Amino acid sequence: MKTPHLSSLLPRGPWIMSQTWNDVLFAHWDVAEEWLRAHIPPALELDTYEGKAWISILPFHISKLRARFLPPIPGVQAFPELNLRTYVSYQGRPGIYFFSLDASHRLAVIGARMLFHLPYYHADMAFDKKEECVSFWSFRKGKEKAECKAVYQPISSPTLATPGSLDHWLTERYRLYTTFKEQLYYEDIYHEPWQLQEVEAQIPATGVATAHGFTLPERAPLLHYAKKQKVRFWPIRKWKR
Repeated sequence: MKTPHLSSLLPRGPWIMSQTWNDVLFAHWDVAEEWLRAHIPPALELDTYEGKAWISILPFHISKLRARFLPPIPGVQAFPELNLRTYVSYQGRPGIYFFSLDASHRLAVIGARMLFHLPYYHADMAFDKKEECVSFWSFRKGKEKAECKAVYQPISSPTLATPGSLDHWLTERYRLYTTFKEQLYYEDIYHEPWQLQEVEAQIPATGVATAHGFTLPERAPLLHYAKKQKVRFWPIRKWKR
């Protein structure tokens, strides 16, 4: 596994799970820092780029989900997912904070909630790809009802984001933070640098943000696309005070 861009940040010990993210759409909106600050745990610092905070919606398709030393489990290894996230740091270490993660596989949702303390929700989903065009739909039922639609396709060749750029800041993050029973937890991940492409996208429904109290700006989001990314996960750990 190549690690030149993360040689000083790779966690100790073995990874425990891997999966592949396919046809990832990044849709980012800059929002007021004071507005977003109230929605993240007090222990975390809201991360900003040139004074702006960001919130992002990511639809994609997971495949080859498996635990280390085990083959993919038939019926559980592949399903669509939808993330609503923002950007945080803790004691100088940047990461991601998820407001929600919707997935179409009920067993995966239950397992992620129990094992990783992440705000997963079960949703009805459709993910269809014809040539390079992806049509995505998600509908979460229940009290926190939420819908998201997107149609997108890449329109450029892949490139690496320049370190220090906004593109790099938004995508190259290797830790996620979450809370459970007022305790802060973190999980480290690893992947190769994102191969990003320009993308045309229509996102007519962003109810997943509304469900969590966010009104996204009416202006068009900043968009990125990535065809494929293999990701490895380390055990979740409680932050020791």
